[in-house]
Amino acid sequence: MLIEKPSIQIRKAETADSQGILECFQEAFAKYRSVYTPDAYRDTVVGPEDLANRMATMSVFVAIESSGEVVGTVSCYVIGTEEGHIRGMAVRPAWQGADIAGELIRSVETELSSLGCTRVSLDATLPLQRAMRFYEKHGFQKSGQITDFFGMNVVEYVKDLSTLRR
Repeated sequence: MLIEKPSIQIRKAETADSQGILECFQEAFAKYRSVYTPDAYRDTVVGPEDLANRMATMSVFVAIESSGEVVGTVSCYVIGTEEGHIRGMAVRPAWQGADIAGELIRSVETELSSLGCTRVSLDATLPLQRAMRFYEKHGFQKSGQITDFFGMNVVEYVKDLSTLRR
């Protein structure tokens, strides 16, 4: 799968993208460090070993700028017969507002739909109000489920993908 925008390419991540993905997480979540619990921050801003595991068990996408810099990333995986889950969305601050996140979301929705998923879920911590507005703008709705994430509340969002199936 390949989506191109002016100077941006969305594609599945490769091992060579790992350092850029790690840096993307660090930049995107740096301003939230003080409001996350240490364990929640470590799970969100993954290290090399966790990223390698994620790349082995999930579909990881990257947004690559024409210079080769990773400017955004997101992961997804199938969690049930017809449900997928989105995890680990990050866009470097300099690229936020340029629809990188929108392109990444569309890529994982297409991926999950092609794998037979008719529903997708994701979780957002309460400090991520901008992200929550973004998800709602892109058709996600709060499920009403709030769970614990390393001492922080996370809000579950869901979206029906059945209209994407072909």
